[in-house]
Amino acid sequence: MKRPQLQMLPTMRERISFLYLERCLVNRQDNAITVTDLRGTVHVPAAALSVILLGPGSNVSHRAMELIGDAGASVIWVGEHGVRYYAHGRPLTHSSSMLTAQAALVSNTRSRLAVARRMYAMRFTDDDVSNLTMQQLRGREGARVRSIYRETAKATGVTWSGREYDPNDFTASDLVNMALSAAHACLYGVAHSVITALGCAPGLGFIHTGHERSFVYDIADLYKAELSIPIAFQIAAKQPEDIGAVTRRAMRDAISDGKIMVRIVRDIRELLLGVAKDGSSRDVPEIQTNVLWLWDEKNGLVKNATSYGKELGEAGLNEEELEEGYGKLLSEDEL
Repeated sequence: MKRPQLQMLPTMRERISFLYLERCLVNRQDNAITVTDLRGTVHVPAAALSVILLGPGSNVSHRAMELIGDAGASVIWVGEHGVRYYAHGRPLTHSSSMLTAQAALVSNTRSRLAVARRMYAMRFTDDDVSNLTMQQLRGREGARVRSIYRETAKATGVTWSGREYDPNDFTASDLVNMALSAAHACLYGVAHSVITALGCAPGLGFIHTGHERSFVYDIADLYKAELSIPIAFQIAAKQPEDIGAVTRRAMRDAISDGKIMVRIVRDIRELLLGVAKDGSSRDVPEIQTNVLWLWDEKNGLVKNATSYGKELGEAGLNEEELEEGYGKLLSEDEL
């Protein structure tokens, strides 16, 4: 089977959100992923997936991973109910432009603060937060989230006593907290998938820091109030027997149209490419994909796959003279 070209693969907006699998065998048949458990076998088009969440008891073949990789889908290994994260697979993009921009912005205090303020501004659409400190922003965000929990609990009739959960024991909390954990885990998986697909670093966060998924939490927090929180409370109000599975299906249905993934892509591009290093705003540039350059400290980018110094060798110089001459070329900007 011929490997698909990058431009032939569906974009993130055209893919289904995520597929959670556990206690099954994941294999390959032709150009489809096969999932087999005690109930039988189903076929899943690999190019239609954005992320596969592999839970406990899932076994994936080398041939299946080959197809998933060629299709540009992300694979995330997770714990029971999809709550714990262990590892993830390759990105969809072949460009490092977003990663370079992210690293530059997060490494500068002024630009990092500017990006963080933009993230909070996306949540406080009616307020000007452009001059608030991080401490002030955290205070406002805490009050906003507590208010959302209270209002959603009142609307759904669910008893709410606060966000309490044990990350190592999914069942060690009440129904609504279990539903919240499951819903947030789905949202983290989708955010993680888009982040890695764009070639960004999940660990380089602007608000969260010090964790391998800091940027995932930054991005997911932008959508919890409208997506995972209301869904969790609505499911908890129904008191289903398997609240984790029901919540995951509800999240899948809520984001199956792809609109949230389009928003995540747009918001990440705006956050990383629409902020200059001095913190000012700028137009979001287009990204060149699948282009490899060589870095130069003076010229910025120079052509790859070029034999530099060839003209010196043709002049009959020996190895020592070549090294000296090549250094001269570099210093005199003759590249």
